[in-house]
Amino acid sequence: MEISLKNQRILVTGASRGIGRALATQLSTSGAEVLIHYNRNKGAAQSLQSSLPNNSHLVQCDLSDLEQVKGWLFKLVDKYGKIDAVINNAGIAKSISDEASTMEWTSNWLETMTVNVHALAIISKEFINHARLNKNGRLINISSRAAFRGDTPDYLAYAASKSALVGFTRSIARYYGKEGIRAFIIAPGFVRTDMAQDFMNQYGEEFALNDIALENLTEPKDLAPMICLLCSGLADHATGSTIDINAGSYVH
Repeated sequence: MEISLKNQRILVTGASRGIGRALATQLSTSGAEVLIHYNRNKGAAQSLQSSLPNNSHLVQCDLSDLEQVKGWLFKLVDKYGKIDAVINNAGIAKSISDEASTMEWTSNWLETMTVNVHALAIISKEFINHARLNKNGRLINISSRAAFRGDTPDYLAYAASKSALVGFTRSIARYYGKEGIRAFIIAPGFVRTDMAQDFMNQYGEEFALNDIALENLTEPKDLAPMICLLCSGLADHATGSTIDINAGSYVH
């Protein structure tokens, strides 16, 4: 089965590196016009754009600034036209000790929730408003196995933020389906990215390898085929589902 995303315009947040970069590459290879979101790393985003086989656009937004996020999707629609799918991939995972001061710990918590939950919710809300006019839209939110099995004490905020996405996305799937909107959750485990590298620098790569059922850590490109399938419309009856891509490290 060959998947074609021709004539689709898809927004990928956090697309300049890691998982987002791999997703944008596969989506473009499959025929989509990709909106490549980045925050500060314009050089990496430009490098990605130059490597893509189909038309793409660089779109900047600081997701930690909710005033920038509000109305951002509508501006993209006004500039580029109808958006068929949004992949909310951008996120942060910042370690903080449970022995840190309450002020420092709270600051870390709020920063994580702002980027991982609040910004994502605003983008999703605006996409729903847009997509329901067309009776067609696919929303894919990147969560984590941490949403289901928890995480270490220094990543409590990350685990909690990824849990929030689950109820949020399932609610969208249940109550907007008849308006043509499909919503899916992807829950990776360790993926070889800069963000995961911070964890492995702290705990060691052996810690991650011993935690999985396969011989190699998941690579960003390993998530891309499933994302393309979900964007294609061929798996719409899986709306509301959580799809685990964690090398067998957590099964539920």
